[in-house]
Amino acid sequence: MFKKIITFLFIGLIAYSCATVPFSGRRQLNLVSNAEVLPLSYDQYEKVLEESEVITNSTEGKQVVNVGRKIAAAVEKYLEENGQSDMTEGFSWEFNLLKNEQVNAWCMPGGKVAFYTGILPICQDETGIAVVMGHEVAHAIANHARERMSQGMVANGLLGGIQAAMGENPTLTQTIFLQAIGFGGQVGMLKFSRDQELEADQLGLIFMAIAGYDPREAPAFWERMNAQAEGPRPPEFLSTHPGPERRIDQLNDQMNEAMEYYRENQP
Repeated sequence: MFKKIITFLFIGLIAYSCATVPFSGRRQLNLVSNAEVLPLSYDQYEKVLEESEVITNSTEGKQVVNVGRKIAAAVEKYLEENGQSDMTEGFSWEFNLLKNEQVNAWCMPGGKVAFYTGILPICQDETGIAVVMGHEVAHAIANHARERMSQGMVANGLLGGIQAAMGENPTLTQTIFLQAIGFGGQVGMLKFSRDQELEADQLGLIFMAIAGYDPREAPAFWERMNAQAEGPRPPEFLSTHPGPERRIDQLNDQMNEAMEYYRENQP
């Protein structure tokens, strides 16, 4: 009888803790809040910057910042128009370029973005940067790291919030957090699931279009990224990601809608 009660309580908690991803409408597990995650995320981001060669004041770095600010403004506009402005509550946008040969970029919860110089040749120009920026920011807007952390907590029997989990098992909780958002230092973010990657593609395409960047350049970027992956070791940016054909097909299927946003936001 006791086991049945626990089971029902567990099912009830999971149902109560579900959230909805913007645009895709997918239901996701969400046991932790921004108020709990963002301070941890911001601390981790500062550690990454301390351990990296930050070249944001360079010409390329300023370009990354410029694109990032446009994408952030597009996100805020999209969420406001869809009655979801609360999704960026507590966000503190920041964009940095790190000197690192990895073909990678990432966005921690709260809008903390890092680009590695290794991905810029594939981006080629500002629009290519916008493709990547929109995609990475979309991970934060869709709460993918919080979802990963929630899944990790459930898998390890930690069913309360972060504070409760810290009190119960601080070492395990810290490990789950780092696995959800990254390890700091020179290593990039951990891989998201294929569904999460496709959601980030969907949202990212809309964000770049609202920001005034031609979304038709997104499939071209992923074709270049796929060509880069044909060597003996694929870029970190593509590890465990959906196949390039699948994601390009999805982007093209969504292109008419994205072009409407793009045309609406032209001067």
